[in-house]
Amino acid sequence: MTTMTTSVSIGKKPDPVTLTDGAASKVAQLLSEEEGGETLALRVAVKPGGCSGYSYEMFFDSEMAGDDIVREFGGVKVAVDPASAELLTGATLDYSDGLQGAGFHITNPNATRTCGCGSSFS
Repeated sequence: MTTMTTSVSIGKKPDPVTLTDGAASKVAQLLSEEEGGETLALRVAVKPGGCSGYSYEMFFDSEMAGDDIVREFGGVKVAVDPASAELLTGATLDYSDGLQGAGFHITNPNATRTCGCGSSFS
C-alpha cells in the first residue's frame, strides 16, 4: 500500500504533483548526499519530446522563478513551472525499490497515452 505525504502549501495554486512517503524519503536521502542539498528543490517538469509527445524531467534546482509552484512533502521542496503544472495537476510521484526495477514513477491522470518505457506521455 502506498501512502501519501501531506503537502505544505507555499503558494495558492493546487498541487501539480504529489509525492508519496517513499518518494519523499528517497529524495530526502539523495539531497542529503548532495553538497548544498539543504538549499535545493526537486524540480519536476514536462518537456516536449519523447515517443509519446511529452517527457518528464526531474532534477535538483537551486533557482526558483517567481511563478514556480513550490510545495513541501516530508521536508522536501518540489518546484514545478506553470506550463508543466497544467500537465501534471493530480499526478503522483512514487519511488519503488524492488527486484523488478527500482526507481521513480509518475502516475499522471492527464496522460491519455504512455509509451512502453514509461517516461513519455501524451
